Amino acid sequence: MAQVVATTERVVRAPADVVRAALADYEVMRPKVLPEQFSEYRVDAGGQGAGTRAHWRLQATSKRARVQDVAVTEGPAGELVETDANSSMVTTWSVHAAGADATTVRVRSEWRGAGGIGGFFERTFAPRGLSRIHDAVLERLDREVAVR
Repeated sequence: MAQVVATTERVVRAPADVVRAALADYEVMRPKVLPEQFSEYRVDAGGQGAGTRAHWRLQATSKRARVQDVAVTEGPAGELVETDANSSMVTTWSVHAAGADATTVRVRSEWRGAGGIGGFFERTFAPRGLSRIHDAVLERLDREVAVR
């Protein structure tokens, strides 16, 4: 099994503290910014940053769905880290100021991929698909928090 990594980065037109607070808001903001690939979304505990437990179904492709039950922790530099109890997937959301009203958000998901030919296809295609989904989340986040 090999490690599979999908990384997406985008500049959001809002101050870093506003963006981080929006990302950490699993109760109100997160459901607003999730694209159609996410369903069955619910918060099971917490709802604001570390300590949150949430559930969703991610339809990555027409044939591939993943039910995720995540526990949210905070990384050493203030990142939001979502660890899935149903798989080896860990998604890290990093926020860095890129000016007074601009923030660079980086999303990195990693997991242990399958072996053999299935693993080859997973390592080849899954990162691009997941990156497109995360880019849609960040685009919607930008629309919600952008300084106008």
